[in-house]
Amino acid sequence: MKYAAPIQALVDELRRLPGVGERSARRLAFHLLRQPAADVLRLADALRAATTDVRECATCHDLTDVDPCRTCRDDGRDRGVVCVVEEPQDVRSIERTGEYRGLYHVLHGALSPVRGVGPEQLRLASLVTRLRGGGVREVIAATNPNVEGEATALYLGRILQPLGLSVTRVALGLPSGTSLDHVDEVTMARALSGRRPA
Repeated sequence: MKYAAPIQALVDELRRLPGVGERSARRLAFHLLRQPAADVLRLADALRAATTDVRECATCHDLTDVDPCRTCRDDGRDRGVVCVVEEPQDVRSIERTGEYRGLYHVLHGALSPVRGVGPEQLRLASLVTRLRGGGVREVIAATNPNVEGEATALYLGRILQPLGLSVTRVALGLPSGTSLDHVDEVTMARALSGRRPA
């Protein structure tokens, strides 16, 4: 039995989300159809605003609705430390710890020759330009503890070494093969306090 065209279109769009298969997409679609129209329209407005109002910060490349982002504007942050992460959600994982008060730089990925991701696809050139501006004493490579993350951290250490900066790597407490987005606050706090040279 076929669904009405608008329902099928909703299911098809929901299936495009990561980790959502046919059954989950149907369940989500029918859940949305049972909700008050005002709630569903509020969700649609949030999706529309996220699509049209969110952009990359010109300084750190985090996702923001103002440029520069609120973190880069915050005068209370330690401007001598820059934490380099793979994805915008990694910034939130670190911020939840309440332990880190420096700045960020988001690469939007990790080196992966197998997937065709080289240094040119990441926000590395803008990082080097930013660091050459002076004032930074330490760069924390907070990439994921997997093959791609480790390769990215090693590459960061190599390209930043000529700048005379301390390049450290988060280590203690992060299980191998996981992503920062799945790490709890205590583990992340330990990893930040126990960082080591990259």
